[in-house]
Amino acid sequence: MENPASTSISSPSTPRWNLERPFLTGRFHQEAKTTSRFAELKLDSFSNGGLEKAIGCYDAAIQELIVIDDLLSALLGIEGRYISIKRVPGKENEVSFQVEASMDLTLQELAKRIFPLCESFLFINQFVESRSQFKKGLVNHAFAAALRALLLDYQAMVAQLEHQFRLGRLSIQGLWFYCQPMMGSMQALFAVTRKVSANDIAGSAVLNLLQSQAKAMAGDNAVRSLLEKMTQCASNAYLGILERWVYEGVIDDPYGEFFIEENKSLRKESLNQDYDTKYWRQRYSLKEGIPTFLANIAGMILTTGKYLNVMRECGHNVQLPASENSKLMSFGSNHQYLECIKAAYDFSSSELLKLIKEKYDLMGKLRSIKHYLLLDQGDFLVHFMDIARDELSKKLDEISVEKLQSLLDVALRTTAAAADPCNEDLTCCVERMSLPKSLRTLKDLVDSKTLLDINDQEEPMGITGLEAFSLSYKVRWPLSIVISWKSLSKYQLIFRFLFHCKHVERQLCWAWQVHQGVRSLNIRGTSISRSSLLCRAMLKFINSLLHYLTFEVLEPNWHVMHNRIQTAKSIDEVIQHHDFFLDKCLRECLLLLPQLLKKVERLKLLCLQYAAATQWLISSSIDLCKLDESSDSLIGSEKSKQWNGRTPKGAKLTTSNSAVTESILKFEKEFNSELQSLGPILSKSSQAEPYLTHLAQWILGIEMTNRF
Repeated sequence: MENPASTSISSPSTPRWNLERPFLTGRFHQEAKTTSRFAELKLDSFSNGGLEKAIGCYDAAIQELIVIDDLLSALLGIEGRYISIKRVPGKENEVSFQVEASMDLTLQELAKRIFPLCESFLFINQFVESRSQFKKGLVNHAFAAALRALLLDYQAMVAQLEHQFRLGRLSIQGLWFYCQPMMGSMQALFAVTRKVSANDIAGSAVLNLLQSQAKAMAGDNAVRSLLEKMTQCASNAYLGILERWVYEGVIDDPYGEFFIEENKSLRKESLNQDYDTKYWRQRYSLKEGIPTFLANIAGMILTTGKYLNVMRECGHNVQLPASENSKLMSFGSNHQYLECIKAAYDFSSSELLKLIKEKYDLMGKLRSIKHYLLLDQGDFLVHFMDIARDELSKKLDEISVEKLQSLLDVALRTTAAAADPCNEDLTCCVERMSLPKSLRTLKDLVDSKTLLDINDQEEPMGITGLEAFSLSYKVRWPLSIVISWKSLSKYQLIFRFLFHCKHVERQLCWAWQVHQGVRSLNIRGTSISRSSLLCRAMLKFINSLLHYLTFEVLEPNWHVMHNRIQTAKSIDEVIQHHDFFLDKCLRECLLLLPQLLKKVERLKLLCLQYAAATQWLISSSIDLCKLDESSDSLIGSEKSKQWNGRTPKGAKLTTSNSAVTESILKFEKEFNSELQSLGPILSKSSQAEPYLTHLAQWILGIEMTNRF
């Protein structure tokens, strides 16, 4: 009996194939003169009316030939005569191959070893067809194309095996030997495609799955290399999307596979009304499912495209000069793609920074805001407070914002501010809440305890324009990225605090002038002498506070910010330095320290009440008995408000007015009490906030001493 391993189909002449049957099915026919036992077997089968005999009816050698022929068909997903395909219950698109029970047990065992390869091919082939659909995305399309190319090689291998079988040079052991190299690769791809199908994933999820499977196959170089090649092919389309984003700032993502999404509902114009700067933070944002090979630089990629978009919306079309080395069509262990992305980031960052600094003069705009909102140039403000005094003294409902704006324009045109080309961007507004209540908007800077302390503060009754007046500034795109509405709100809070301090200082200066007006009289030992000392102490307090705010907080922090912005490498660094400057100024100006702010506001209120009472205190201490009746009216309410502080002719001091003395003592006691209570708070707070040491040094030596 012949050796089954060497059984062959021979013919005296080259066989002709029947082209009416599918190619590579294994079911070939030879000419009538062929004496092959396998051909006789087939003819015998068809002579019985097409009914197949049980394979167990044949001897082992014939069974081997039949099994090889069926296996060659099964390798291409086609049923044989004795090998059938059955669907796996409960598992869509999964099948199993089964053999006839009467087959030789040895042949069954060898056939079952090859079945996993058959099943893998059939599933992968169905996967290629399904993932080539339009809706499956670019990554799946590219992955399916790579699999299709691999299946062509696989089919070529099967064709070669069938050719060897035709020549009688292939045994079932030989078939198993030739199938083994493809077994691991096909099963690995089967595992990947099954997971992709089961989870119906696309885009970066497919790439991540391929990469993780490749890493899991680290011990099998051939399979790992194949999966890495598949990852590379599947990523080409994805890298094409990435390339357009980092080189042009355009998201060309028809299937939503890219890890950056655009919120088109957010427009750049919203920066002037959006406190949280959602446009800059959320117009372009990262999605879930970032490819693992891009995870560490996802933020850089997002920022690169954002910068290019800003320049494009400014009408400044900039595109990174592309070269062969800058193409993002591959990634690998050499990390060349990382260098390309880093180069694109550096280019877009430097170009945008140059555009904003030079063309749009960022520092010039910041200096202009400093002049007006941080009172760096005070001449316009002094003039404005003089001409707008009556309007600012009104209740909120009675104030005309239009009138205030016209007065502000007059002040700007008639002072040194007229030389500033940015003064037209300055506008005025009247807030509806007091300063402490307005601090509630800074929820990103204050903790829950601080916010609770702010909410616990009582809202002053009947606030006037002097407490609610503020300046605003028109900031246009793209500078609104840096100077956002949130930033302007912080500038305005600082301005309101400074403005009210300036108002208190002006009122105390006027009260001091009134006291100076009676110096020609002998005031030693009188209530006026004590009032003069109190006025001087109040002036020292408010001047010390303003000195601290201006020269200890705003100026040093401004210079630090200025130097940092000059050396910044990106617009995000500029935003970070600018925000840090504002947050630091808010804290060091006491606006984020409710306890201290409450004490300072109480002291300012006492100063204003005392300044308002100064006219009555002085006039009540002067004996006007020698003046005529019309002069007596100076003591009246309306004339006394217009008194210029000069000592009337023939006036003399009187010490008999106890109400005046009691009022001065009351102001003195309350002022000293508030000042004394401020000391421990400053001392305690300076341990956590060292900058308060300077404020303590300026203020805590002011306390009045009891002397006449």
